[in-house]
Amino acid sequence: MSSDKVALVTGGNRGIGRAIVHALVADGWDVAFTWREHEDEARRLADAIGAAVQAFQLDLRDRARPAELVVEVEEQLGPIVGLVNNAGTRRDALLAALPDEAWDELLDANLGGVFRFCRAVIPRMLRQRQGAIVNVSSLTALHGVAGQAAYGAAKAGILGLTRSLAREVGSRGIRVNAVVPGFVPTEMVADASPERVAALRAAEVLPAGVSANSVAGAVAFLLSERAASITGQTLIVDAGTSA
Repeated sequence: MSSDKVALVTGGNRGIGRAIVHALVADGWDVAFTWREHEDEARRLADAIGAAVQAFQLDLRDRARPAELVVEVEEQLGPIVGLVNNAGTRRDALLAALPDEAWDELLDANLGGVFRFCRAVIPRMLRQRQGAIVNVSSLTALHGVAGQAAYGAAKAGILGLTRSLAREVGSRGIRVNAVVPGFVPTEMVADASPERVAALRAAEVLPAGVSANSVAGAVAFLLSERAASITGQTLIVDAGTSA
């Protein structure tokens, strides 16, 4: 199978990633998405959508895997012209009690993973003179959350990487943007207490809050030709929390 609209979505089997996969398929993309755990869910998602979607295993801690995976995707689906760096991991702890290995793991997975996937696709996009990258950050990058110093540092780093990379590759027609979701009720935060959820949502302006589908819509927009003049930007989807 080969398509002129192939996107790679990391962390696409659950939550926001799953919504992004559905949104891109609806926009006419062929989509490769990655999973680390819950292989059964990933396979069900791919099977349910059909030939336009394929699932690939990925552990962000495997530094060699991004470059290998990009080759596998292009061999099966065609040249990648859209990349969504969505996969990430969370491990909350107060900074004073955070061991070095936890800091290193969170920075390496959440920021290093974005770096390695961007590095893997950029040479191909440069040759094609087309491509769009969307990096999924977090409101923690802009609004501190106790216990998320390492996570927030990584997510803030994504915003800096996005702006600089946009300047590096813009002359070849490649766009690089970021999306910052507010609190989204997904499996990743399923362990949060009702009190914690209420605190995280306290500053929202819109009563409905933020859904995975609304974040996915923002990602799909930034990958599309509707955003042809937008690069180096951060689109915040937070129900007004940062207003």
